[in-house]
Amino acid sequence: MGGSGIASADPVPDEGADALAERAAELLAEIIRIPTVNPPGGEAPLAARLVEILSEAGIEARVIATPSKPPDPSRRLDDGGPGRAARAAAWARLPGTGRGRPVVLLSHIDVVPADPSEWTVPPFAGEIRDGFVIGRGALDAKGVAVTHLMTMLQLRDRNPPLDRDVIFLATPDEEAGGRDGAGYLARERRELLGDAEFLLTEGGSIRLGEAGAPPVWGVAVTEKSPCWLEIQTVGTPGHSAAPHPDAAVPRLVAALDRVRRMQTPIRVTPQVEEMFAALAPLAAEEDRDGYRNLAAALDRDPEFRRRFLGNRGRNALVRDTISITVLEGGPRTNVAPLEALAHLDVRLLPGKRCEDFSALLAEEIGDPAVRLRPLLSFPSRSSPTDTALYRTLERVAAEIDPGAAVVPRMITGFTDAHWFRELGIVAYGFVPRRLAAGDTRGVHGVDEKVSVDNLAWSVRTLVRILEEL
Repeated sequence: MGGSGIASADPVPDEGADALAERAAELLAEIIRIPTVNPPGGEAPLAARLVEILSEAGIEARVIATPSKPPDPSRRLDDGGPGRAARAAAWARLPGTGRGRPVVLLSHIDVVPADPSEWTVPPFAGEIRDGFVIGRGALDAKGVAVTHLMTMLQLRDRNPPLDRDVIFLATPDEEAGGRDGAGYLARERRELLGDAEFLLTEGGSIRLGEAGAPPVWGVAVTEKSPCWLEIQTVGTPGHSAAPHPDAAVPRLVAALDRVRRMQTPIRVTPQVEEMFAALAPLAAEEDRDGYRNLAAALDRDPEFRRRFLGNRGRNALVRDTISITVLEGGPRTNVAPLEALAHLDVRLLPGKRCEDFSALLAEEIGDPAVRLRPLLSFPSRSSPTDTALYRTLERVAAEIDPGAAVVPRMITGFTDAHWFRELGIVAYGFVPRRLAAGDTRGVHGVDEKVSVDNLAWSVRTLVRILEEL
């Protein structure tokens, strides 16, 4: 995502655009430097800083305490304090006229770890270099929090005010499933949401077209559900010089080999059918008919099926997937351990249950000594597209990005949106950032970055969306 890719009309012409870009970049760099790696999280200081900025601008804002992890006696935090990592969310409200129900801007402020040895710059230094803010969280999702916060500041003095309250919510714990962050707030602090009708969060963006193709405004309306499993084997421990036929590690390897070879069936959900039908006019000519009738083409057209499933991103949209991610065995080369375990990151299509898939895996493994234990699971929820907010996105896209296609998407990852869909709030994954192919490689990877121009453009576009809504 570079500034050179932002070529459409400025959504909110502003003589202070350079100042906006500079302020957004400086703020993002600052909050990247506030450590919130999850685990343990420790997001409270960052939540307090966001609330401080909003409060100083005259916006009602509060730090909302959320459940913290128990103390870890073996660990001390960077400030020398005990191992308990204080956790909190930042909440703010910009009042509207009340003619419409509130809209929530949701982000998360925890981040995944980053190994400095793999980066070209220190991942938590928050460097601004060559027009980019570089650091862990620049995209996922401290950059989203900055976009939302700067949008609140831009709307603060609007006269007349918007028809709807705008609620800012930056939560902890998303990277670990969100149960102690957005999940806690949805369960225990519903009053913070008012009678919200809509919510915008991460999960979709504006994908720049290639070779003259128009941009695609991808709006996530649903997502696959996680089914994280631990697979454990127990065997006879002892010295490994005389291998035991009942050893835990070989039994685990055999089970994982069966899992690795498992082929899950293809299923095209209504959301994916709608997604590819909307993408059909932009597809290569040989694929347009297949996109318009995806389920039938995958069933009857071997060449289309080969092309479609050959892309691992598309393949994951039409079948349940399994990734083997964690392996633990013996601590020493010459010791056969009592037990061995692995973690499976299973992502299920909407409508599937983790319990059922776990039973299917156990049947496939076929070893009663192998145990499967759920680590994280929740059902998938969908939001409709026949809404005022979706139509607003279509109008704004036509206004500032002529020719752009607004496309409902199912994403293969998961976000905190599902906690709010379960409350009946229409939640879309969409941040108006213009991304070229490959721009998201830094998410959970190395050298994560966002362009300064993109930050400012994102704020101005979100302001325009909320004004139009």
